[in-house]
Amino acid sequence: MRKIVHRYILREIAVPLAFGLCVFTFVLLIARLLRLIELVVNRGVPAWNIAKIFSYILPTFLEVTIPMAMLLAILVAFGRLSADSEMVAMRSSGLSLYQLVPPVAIVAAVAMAATAAVSIWARPWGNRSLKSALVELAQTRASAGLKPQIFNDEFPGLVIYTEHVDTATDRLEHVLISDEREPDERNTIFARDGTMLSDPASGVITLRLREGFIHTVDTGTGTEYQTQFESYDVNLDLRQAFANVRPQDPKEMTLAQLAATIASRRASGISTAGAEVELHRKFSLPFACFVFALVAMPLGVQPVRAARARGFAVSLVMIFVYYLLLSAGQALAEQADVPAVIGMWLPNVAFGALGVWLFLRVAREYPLVDVQRLEAAVVASARRLAARLRPEAAA
Repeated sequence: MRKIVHRYILREIAVPLAFGLCVFTFVLLIARLLRLIELVVNRGVPAWNIAKIFSYILPTFLEVTIPMAMLLAILVAFGRLSADSEMVAMRSSGLSLYQLVPPVAIVAAVAMAATAAVSIWARPWGNRSLKSALVELAQTRASAGLKPQIFNDEFPGLVIYTEHVDTATDRLEHVLISDEREPDERNTIFARDGTMLSDPASGVITLRLREGFIHTVDTGTGTEYQTQFESYDVNLDLRQAFANVRPQDPKEMTLAQLAATIASRRASGISTAGAEVELHRKFSLPFACFVFALVAMPLGVQPVRAARARGFAVSLVMIFVYYLLLSAGQALAEQADVPAVIGMWLPNVAFGALGVWLFLRVAREYPLVDVQRLEAAVVASARRLAARLRPEAAA
């Protein structure tokens, strides 16, 4: 009988798990998706390049949405069982909460393994590949990264403004450039139009301007002068704009690279806070699957009518609190205010302690909230408030 019940619970969890994974991932990706669609529709970027970029950014979101979806699935599944009185029938037949743990443990283990795989291998690969893809895109579609009527500052020392971008011909209209690459002078360039010419071999894009002038200010003497031109080339070095394309960011490193980086920085007396935070993150987020399952199971078995709505609401609250604690701990750890192990593992410890307390209380069939005591406290508070208000009203 237990095997039948376990398979039944697994089926109940599977559907909301798939639904939650799709919904949470879509919600977090919606802003990026709109940007990628805009590159295809308005910038003429090939759909295949956009598909590759999408696959590179997906692991970053899956690392977060897999634990979220698992939490929602357990809450909804057990909430539905309780709402339809199936949980009462199971307990009446002799099945305790402990005997319902195996299917939840299987789901938590699978979610933990998937999150660990994404965190340890897929996310660093995606971050590295994304930067390489952006460099390749900039080399082949030079104007794809420039937005019209916006000050673009992707290139070091340059701010580029243009009224209109023709992505089919890489042509810019009414161009304004602030050039501060030279320490002794500042150049402000105005041109009627310009064309972006790519050289993939050297990694340099040439912005060829036509019919304009350059306003130059000598920072040493304060002298100002103006130069007219018919044609003027501005070199935009992609190697500087994407100088960190190599995996030097901890978010792009594998476990071996993180360990080597931490050892080398310690030997050199350099702060290892960022690398240690990323190292602990690769394990703390997968472990959150186990913590969420521990909390979700006792909360899910509480009798309630609107099981799906309540499960979704409770999951959102828990997710918000957990990631708020995680973000705060990560920020403190990156600033070396607290050790990385405390900053990244404190949310798991807090939720784990809460989960153990909830599980033990529900397993012993104690109510999570003593309704009678709560009502008595509310009535007593109301009476005290009324007693205080009466003298004021009489006065």
